[in-house]
Amino acid sequence: MAARDARTVLMVEDEARLVDAVRLYLELDGYRVLSAATGEQGLAVAREQLPDVILLDVMLPGIDGFETLRRLRQFAAAPVIMLTAKGDESDVVKGLRLGADDYVRKPFGQAELASRIAAVLRRSAAATGEDDDTRIVVDDYLTLDFVRHEVFAGGEKVQLRPTEYRLLYHLATNPGRVQTYEQLLAKVWGPEYRDEDNYVRLYVTYLRKKIERDPAHPRYILTERGLGYRFVDYRRK
Repeated sequence: MAARDARTVLMVEDEARLVDAVRLYLELDGYRVLSAATGEQGLAVAREQLPDVILLDVMLPGIDGFETLRRLRQFAAAPVIMLTAKGDESDVVKGLRLGADDYVRKPFGQAELASRIAAVLRRSAAATGEDDDTRIVVDDYLTLDFVRHEVFAGGEKVQLRPTEYRLLYHLATNPGRVQTYEQLLAKVWGPEYRDEDNYVRLYVTYLRKKIERDPAHPRYILTERGLGYRFVDYRRK
């Protein structure tokens, strides 16, 4: 039985036996588990119960997981882990672009899933908890205010998702220094993600589209081929 103040997990999945197995494991691990068999039901439960994390199957009856995710992101900021039986990398990229925080391929081990849930919850808490007092004026186009959690590009406030913010923070507070894929994965996603280089590449692409004048020719987040990325050294002016 989950504790009264346990974190709440919503599992949107139509495979009843899988739901039961995950529920049993996670409740023994201290979580409160809710479930929904369709995307429409999942949206309703998410609105009413405000879960801390959502497990969302891609293949659902009615609206699929991608459309469910798109609608979720209109009102919910909770971390979402996509569950997919497909090995197609395009499904993974599509889910991340729509606002998913992670994905797990079926069949998965219960311990792996629990580890992923714990990791996204840690990141979610940390994304709004940076206690750094840094305000960086990179140049007349880009300003990063880590006191107020605000980013301005070209005089306009840029809306960043929590993972984008964390990635930008670790890049920008190490100006001129190469941050390897492994370092960024450990700092932003957690040590469990050390082999997921594609996460870093994808989110760097997102950031460039939001903060660069010309994302195809970046001035701020620079690629160090085979190693990782380096934020421009704004201290040398």
